[in-house]
Amino acid sequence: MLYAEPSNTNWLGNQIELPSFTVVKLRSQVAVGRSKTMLFKITLSVLLVVVAFLLFAAIKPYSFRVQRSITIHASQEEVFSLINDLHSWDAWSDDSGGGGTVPKTYTGPASGVGAAAEWNGSGRAGAAKMLITESVVPSKVSVQVDWIKPFRAHNLNEFTIHAQGDDTQVAWSIQASNLYAMKLIGIFVNIESQFGQHMESGLNNLKRAAEKEGIGS
Repeated sequence: MLYAEPSNTNWLGNQIELPSFTVVKLRSQVAVGRSKTMLFKITLSVLLVVVAFLLFAAIKPYSFRVQRSITIHASQEEVFSLINDLHSWDAWSDDSGGGGTVPKTYTGPASGVGAAAEWNGSGRAGAAKMLITESVVPSKVSVQVDWIKPFRAHNLNEFTIHAQGDDTQVAWSIQASNLYAMKLIGIFVNIESQFGQHMESGLNNLKRAAEKEGIGS
């Protein structure tokens, strides 16, 4: 919208005298009009940016997969037992790092398919239930984790364990729900990288626990 400066001529082009207070008032009105126009443009620009962010987040996939692996100097059976028994996870799972372990309630068999653990913690620990859905001795374990907080989500953890001479190769993959809140956060933070760091920490802890157990056996 354009605003003309106050004029002291009439429509015929004749000079007219305007009282000084009238000129000041007109110029003030023009300035206010320009300020409102600028404010409108700024507000519109901000809204367009916000809508663009929301649309960009909305088109992100509903899930993502992250995988990390490690070589452990321990037998395949020793590594498998640390993963297949949920009671052993406190010894290596990164969720237990810093501030001690979160109390868990265990149900089902001691290990293998049907073994389950539940917890209700604060902060990063959150609240969830994990259940072993597949156990192939001594090469594979699948664990379903249903989160209640901080977000409701369903993640599938798969561990494949293969012997390599005197060592064992472990690959850990997570098929994770990509909630809309996570999609928004993912615009500014690399969520997959955060998952990867968590997995790398857990695998390093698993390596230390398995190799320590191997030395003691």
